[in-house]
Amino acid sequence: MTTTLTSMLSPARRDVLRRRIRIVVAITITWNVIEAIVALLAGSAASSAALVGFGLDSIVEVLSAAAIAWQFSSPDPERREKVALRVVAVSFFALAAYVSVDALSSLFGGREPDHSPVGIAIAALSLLVMPFLSWFERRTGRDLGSASAIADSKQTLICTYLSAALLVGLLLNSLLGWAWADSVAALVIAAFAVREGLEAWRGDACCAAPVSVLTGERQADSCCNAEGEAGSSDIAR
Repeated sequence: MTTTLTSMLSPARRDVLRRRIRIVVAITITWNVIEAIVALLAGSAASSAALVGFGLDSIVEVLSAAAIAWQFSSPDPERREKVALRVVAVSFFALAAYVSVDALSSLFGGREPDHSPVGIAIAALSLLVMPFLSWFERRTGRDLGSASAIADSKQTLICTYLSAALLVGLLLNSLLGWAWADSVAALVIAAFAVREGLEAWRGDACCAAPVSVLTGERQADSCCNAEGEAGSSDIAR
């Protein structure tokens, strides 16, 4: 599908879409670097494994976005598509592995982090920024027919869910003393990350992925057809 849609686009339109992806990836990398620094410092100060994990997750997101930046720095990005997808997939797996280990350690290790106003603030800000970045990259990737850009947008969306889980966990811990809440939510998100990683590894970033259904990107049983029809109608317009 990637080659077909790309070949149907005019050179000018293709260049515009590629430039948009480079811009959103640059913004995503910049935001995640800031997010990682703040979360790691706040997590260390509050002895919060969830915050430290969130900061490390931001570093994983930087790796994923950097792979897309590398792909679209080439005059022929399609040649680098498979490698970029593999990097995104590995980033998903790394995210899931760390989040799972960290969540289980928090659940069974009896760690109780301190209250962290800075952590609550960075999680709330992330909830405002990341959904827009994910939507914009996913839409542009669909128009361009780029599976790697779509996969990276889902990586960003997973990080949005982590932001929500972190925020809820920090608030529940601060207000009610429920230190286990964010760990349970994180384990659910880790399951989504594994599924998305498998799809990206196979090169089916648009197909059979639960996050795709949740975002309304596709219907449960007609992903690729819907993607192709959407791409064709966008081109026609």
